[in-house]
Amino acid sequence: MTIGVHLQEFHGLPVFEFPAPGTAAELPDAASVAWRLSVPTYAEPEDEQWQPLFERFLATVDTARVRAVVVGGWDEPYETSSAAIVTALMGANNRLTGLEAVFLGDMTFEDCEISWIVQSDVTPLLAAYPALRAFGVRGGTGLAFPPVRHTGLRSLVVETGGLSGAVVRGIAGSELPALEDLELWLGTDTYGGDSTVADLAPLLAGDRVPALRRLGLRNSDIQDEIAAAVADAPVVARLEALDLSMGTLTDAGAAALIAGGSLTGLRRLGLAHHYLSKEAAERVSAALVPHGVLVDLADPQTPEDDGDGEVYRYVAVAE
Repeated sequence: MTIGVHLQEFHGLPVFEFPAPGTAAELPDAASVAWRLSVPTYAEPEDEQWQPLFERFLATVDTARVRAVVVGGWDEPYETSSAAIVTALMGANNRLTGLEAVFLGDMTFEDCEISWIVQSDVTPLLAAYPALRAFGVRGGTGLAFPPVRHTGLRSLVVETGGLSGAVVRGIAGSELPALEDLELWLGTDTYGGDSTVADLAPLLAGDRVPALRRLGLRNSDIQDEIAAAVADAPVVARLEALDLSMGTLTDAGAAALIAGGSLTGLRRLGLAHHYLSKEAAERVSAALVPHGVLVDLADPQTPEDDGDGEVYRYVAVAE
């Protein structure tokens, strides 16, 4: 699977593409949409660059009413990091006074493959916008997230084909008392996903995220180990939804989830894109559905056998 569609909605708002220069288009009310600011990733000399686009945006809209910004492509994101964009957004915090949500890197595979997107240290954005409620980032190359404290953030999503252990430790070590929704795409070590279950330990303890209600640990090639760690983790007791989809979950991981016995209080368990046998999938459903848990077991996968006894399982999104 690849990411083939740009965001259509963000922070509960429809995404609106800020028009190219010289385009005659009626603009919506500044507070009614999430503004997508994007330029071609393979730019021609005549193409507008991202920072001039951002300056034109600030000069055009009622910046005090802007609630959400979606950063799409920038020129050569496979070589040029998001650092300048982070700096530009930080510098506009005295104008974007109502900003509640930022997504950084809304690119499809045609714009730039997810594991080619070069990110940067994104935490200065959180410091610049203490009222930010939702933050999302796509791409793990060069991504940094040292531990922070942010009292307003309610939703954090990090989508990668490989998330480094340093980033996972930074997020797990952050104090985010208002965070309700956390989603991490952990990926595969082929693309830099070297995190371990030990890196997740502070997060699974739950002390730094007392408001957490939805946890997604997705797209992982160590999904069985994650399932075993999550099955009896203290944080699960307060969750409404747990998402372990898009990874390489096998019967061993399913057995660990059932044995843990702590998932019966969930409203939803996401396991789509899995490698469970039919029997294991039925056991998971039998253990949880009678307790009112909606279990998503869509998109079952079949391991690939190279004929020499080597079996391959793949996460949903890697390159």
